[in-house]
Amino acid sequence: MSIHPSAVVALGAVVPGSCTVGPFCTIGPEVVLGENCTLISHVVLDGRTRIGARNIFHPFCAVGVAPQDLKYAGEPTQLEIGDDNTIRECVTISRGTAGGGGVTRIGSNCLLMTCVHIGHDSLVGSHCILANAATLAGHVIIEDYATVGAFCPVHQHCTVGQYAFIGGGTIVTQDVLPFSLTSGRRENKAFGINKIGLARRGFSPERLQLLQKAFRLLLAAKLNTSQALEKIKELPGEDAALLAAFLERSERGVIK
Repeated sequence: MSIHPSAVVALGAVVPGSCTVGPFCTIGPEVVLGENCTLISHVVLDGRTRIGARNIFHPFCAVGVAPQDLKYAGEPTQLEIGDDNTIRECVTISRGTAGGGGVTRIGSNCLLMTCVHIGHDSLVGSHCILANAATLAGHVIIEDYATVGAFCPVHQHCTVGQYAFIGGGTIVTQDVLPFSLTSGRRENKAFGINKIGLARRGFSPERLQLLQKAFRLLLAAKLNTSQALEKIKELPGEDAALLAAFLERSERGVIK
């Protein structure tokens, strides 16, 4: 095991021998690390935090810290992190609250860039990218393969759908459609499908054509959302079905 002499590892913490803990890191007594994790330096891991394998923590990130919620009174809530994530400098991740389910959860293969904040009880899927200073308020859901651009605040209880791409500086106060390219400063707008990103993820031309048809019904046709939803349900394929299901369960409304 490689633990720098200046690091502080509390009694009770689980740190496998394959991990590297750099200078001035602090690991709390309820932290459980998976194999081959790296804490570069000045990393704080706190609270009831369960971390998978091969995660890399860069300097000055604070992970598993108490939620920024005035109602929090020290309840034994937790944070769960999957495998192969990169957590860059000054990232903050709060554990859950009793009133919000008790768990903040991050999947695997995510990149959290500098100064990202993930608020209490948020759920981040796998293969997600949160760019510099993207900030998630409490109870936010980021579905798999979504990208949140730099300096994007996401309002409480919003959901960002699978494969969505949010442009930098967008203030997100409603749900973001899956597969969409969404951006805006004064007025947010979905500009259609995230065509380049989807192609990079292996979507065939046929899948892209069907998604474009579904988005034309939703964004360009002279239909309200309910009417467009019924038309989208008639389209073949799992992508159209996923989009329809997202529209049906949205509670805050979607950015169109």
